[in-house]
Amino acid sequence: MAHILVTGSADGLGRLTAEALLNQRHRVTVHVRHAGRLDAVQDLLDRGAEVVVGDLADAEQIRSVARQAGELGPYDAVIHNAGVYRGPEVMAVNVVAPYLLTALIDPPARLVYLTSGVQDGARAELGRRDWIGDAGRGAYADSKLFVTALAFAMARRWPEVFSNAVNPGWVPTRMGGPHATDDLRLGHLTQEWLATSEDAEALTSGGYWFHQERHPAPRTASDPEFQDRLLAELARLTGETLP
Repeated sequence: MAHILVTGSADGLGRLTAEALLNQRHRVTVHVRHAGRLDAVQDLLDRGAEVVVGDLADAEQIRSVARQAGELGPYDAVIHNAGVYRGPEVMAVNVVAPYLLTALIDPPARLVYLTSGVQDGARAELGRRDWIGDAGRGAYADSKLFVTALAFAMARRWPEVFSNAVNPGWVPTRMGGPHATDDLRLGHLTQEWLATSEDAEALTSGGYWFHQERHPAPRTASDPEFQDRLLAELARLTGETLP
């Protein structure tokens, strides 16, 4: 039985992931944005899940989530699932939060970061970026390129940890919409597998995964120099340097 933290667990892929892991009898910590969302995970709590609460668009609340998780940990795996598609919170939730949580939670054996295929059209621009209020065109794609680079940077920095990025595909969740064409079950299978499986392929690091298959990653995300510049910028922004 593994102990797994899943961020953004109130709905969508995060909730489906948490539910599937509970079905497999793992110990699961779910995350919701605020207390008003606890009802959305009450059935999971009734089945034994634990919960952390905090808005990942707010740095102090991210720190609170990390403290709550620390009290419930340690974890065998952390799945950084939480994400938003549009609005001024995109960079904060999709990039700053996973960085801060990675820096502040004791390293698990496995890290899984949710990304997206739209990163192929992203801009690798770190300078003059508004990390807290970027609602500009392309911000979502940019954020997913950055979180893929973060996953690869952690694979380099923490060789004892299996760190991977997962593209779940375009799936019919609230974010993906009803016309999404990819398989919903496959949309959360890979992150569950990377977090818990003893398969030889799952016990690897620095991969970009789609439906349990390793794919070539965007060149920028795979560039160690870009990864290091990203980590330096996030450390400057948050005041937290990765151990």
